[in-house]
Amino acid sequence: MAPKKEEKEDKTTGAARFGRVRNSLKMGIVGLPNVGKSSLFNLLTEQNIAAENYPFCTIDPNESRCAVPDERYDWLCDMWKPPSMYPAYLQVTDIAGLVRGAAEGAGLGNAFLSHISAVDGIFHVVRAFDSEEVIHVDDSVDPIRDLETIQMELCKKDLEFVEKAEEKEIRDVKKSQNMKISLVFTSTFEKVKAMLKENKPVRCGEFNSKEVELIREKLDNLITTKPVVYLVNLSAADFMRKKNKWLAKIHAWIQEHGGGVLIPFSVEWEGKLWSLRDDPDGKKAFLAESAGAVSSLPKMVVQGFKELNLIYFFTAGETEVRCWTIQRGTLAPQAAGVIHSDFERGFIKAEVVAYADFRALATSKSMMEVKAAGKYRQEGKSYVVEDGDIIHFQFNVTAPAKK
Repeated sequence: MAPKKEEKEDKTTGAARFGRVRNSLKMGIVGLPNVGKSSLFNLLTEQNIAAENYPFCTIDPNESRCAVPDERYDWLCDMWKPPSMYPAYLQVTDIAGLVRGAAEGAGLGNAFLSHISAVDGIFHVVRAFDSEEVIHVDDSVDPIRDLETIQMELCKKDLEFVEKAEEKEIRDVKKSQNMKISLVFTSTFEKVKAMLKENKPVRCGEFNSKEVELIREKLDNLITTKPVVYLVNLSAADFMRKKNKWLAKIHAWIQEHGGGVLIPFSVEWEGKLWSLRDDPDGKKAFLAESAGAVSSLPKMVVQGFKELNLIYFFTAGETEVRCWTIQRGTLAPQAAGVIHSDFERGFIKAEVVAYADFRALATSKSMMEVKAAGKYRQEGKSYVVEDGDIIHFQFNVTAPAKK
């Protein structure tokens, strides 16, 4: 008998490995109270929710969306100048501040943790600025302590969920004589529990494809499987000079705890810039005095979109330029279905040009030069749509959809 093949380790990470597979995913803004979460949410989404200086100012999560900045989309809009222009959007949720003991119900604990479970990725906001006007829930500024607090609470909550799921599986098996606990279930749950007891997020673990499949099936509400982008809130002065005593320590902590993207920003600086949005001269003067500093908000939005494993393709013409959001790896018929279910049901082919080719070749609102260069392709049902593809779908529906 041939030896049994070893199960390969699943090399995919983040939302692509454990996340929900759908086109409308959310990033949640998470952190301790008074670190700048709601102020950041206001800036990202151009809203004006309460952002007062006391714990639990936000109770129910605020949800909104922000356009994903993209030079490609801007160029297509400038080329076609259509009456309708629709960018890609990142869905963002502002979640109230967690405190130590949240997993046991401290503060507004369990409700907040359930709000985090409902999102698909996390913007973890960390405070690295001193201010007598903005109180800290622990009375002193220590980002490393704060990072440990949040991670500990999320791991505790996940461990509670894992233990309950394990108990349920055992009860269900005992009810049936034909069922038994699989070795994969036992080994996977033990591995997950061991990580969480050491305050290590599950997303950092090495799992083979069967283990990933089991986690997705049995532990779909875990918080620590979600991708994280770390946002470090600095004073305006530190942001402009690109220096802060905590940044190197925060970076080291992130690398020691599974890695992730770190983006320094300043609510104070971004707020001043935003306040000058209707004053071009004032904005120009402010930026001139900012030592080359530029807004971090676009980078946050783009990175959040990327962490959720989302991409988009374009449709472009006289009437509309639009971004259509899909999961990375989506096939052409399913991408067509994002526009309309009939497009998927009656899919014939996708006429495709990569944005880079169109940008390099087109001098007018036409595909003639692209076609002449052999860059206008016809793709079938097995084509995997790439980020930035410009697509025209051919379809034919002759019968009503099956109910």
